[in-house]
Amino acid sequence: MFYFVEKEIPMIQLEKYISGRNEKDPTGYSYFLPSLINEQWKWEEQSINQLLEKAAIKLGELNSYSKLVPNIDLFIQLHVTKEAVVSSRIEGTKTQMEEALMEEDEISPEGKNDWQEVNNYIKALNQAIIELESLPISSRLIKKTHQILLDSVRGEHKQPGAYRRSQNWIGGNTLNDAVFIPPHQKYIDELMGDLENFLHNEEIKVPALIKIGIAHYQFETIHPFLDGNGRIGRLLIPLFLVDQKILNKPLLYLSVFFEKNKSLYYDNLTFVRTKNDMIQWLKYFLVGIAETAENATKTLSDILELKSQLEKKIATTFGKRSHNAALLLQFLFKKPIIHVNQVKELTKCSFKSANDLVSDLVNAGILKEMTGQSRNRVFVFDEYINMFKRK
Repeated sequence: MFYFVEKEIPMIQLEKYISGRNEKDPTGYSYFLPSLINEQWKWEEQSINQLLEKAAIKLGELNSYSKLVPNIDLFIQLHVTKEAVVSSRIEGTKTQMEEALMEEDEISPEGKNDWQEVNNYIKALNQAIIELESLPISSRLIKKTHQILLDSVRGEHKQPGAYRRSQNWIGGNTLNDAVFIPPHQKYIDELMGDLENFLHNEEIKVPALIKIGIAHYQFETIHPFLDGNGRIGRLLIPLFLVDQKILNKPLLYLSVFFEKNKSLYYDNLTFVRTKNDMIQWLKYFLVGIAETAENATKTLSDILELKSQLEKKIATTFGKRSHNAALLLQFLFKKPIIHVNQVKELTKCSFKSANDLVSDLVNAGILKEMTGQSRNRVFVFDEYINMFKRK
């Protein structure tokens, strides 16, 4: 007779968690080697359970609300654009929402690099969501996303799409004055393999929000790329929520929450490494999930209200132009910065008719001209964009 013996999964007690250790490289500098995380986690801290419950409720409300929104994909692009702008701003770019939505030939030469970085982030996130249909969150997916992120921008010579093969550091000009030195490159494959296994290990009974909170910390600590780690690490959060079917659509992005008090974000990550304080990091992370989900739900609600108001306004005041105006309004929710030639193509009418239609929307307060020029004018759906610029 054979007896099945269940394999015991190692257990990490959160209150007794040891985040890793410092190791010395033969050349003289010390780096931080994080502990592996693909283990069962448990805790006694009750405030984590309370915060977890609130975060889960707010995420559920956002997901339920998103299912009620007709043409939800119309609005997702602006959520993605906002995330790209804010996440890239954390790394030092200066592109604003309006600029990110413009065409490349409309961007000033001095702003092109920042614009390209933001738009690479948009492409990377959109492609990663598509890839999730056939690929799990894995090193393969992460590397493909990273390659898009660094394509033809300032980090293009820093091994796009490949884990680093040399030591990197955070803060300071050299390894000697660095604020933090991640693990040596020889450990990257093992650490990232452990992280990947943790995300997909169904034998580990850890709530998904705790999993991705721990995984985000671990990714930022491993810092597996020479450039782009912060953006990829933040991008993993919505990818995981979609992958786990917690969200149907990628509508939750924590970059605004992290950017609101950047020093607090970095301090909480640092205290895990220096004080083994994963509890405080998870509390902070769960507060961010709840707050961000609540704000995203409100933004969706406000968008629907705005859409309804403007559709009624157009139907009752635009007369014979109401059909084309309604068509243009629908387009503006997907692409809120336009010029007259785009309106001409959309409505299949003459340039004069398109120009008159745009003028009507300007007079109605729906569009606003943003260049101040008499030719090559660009118009913005200002009220809509401002909904995404709120903190």
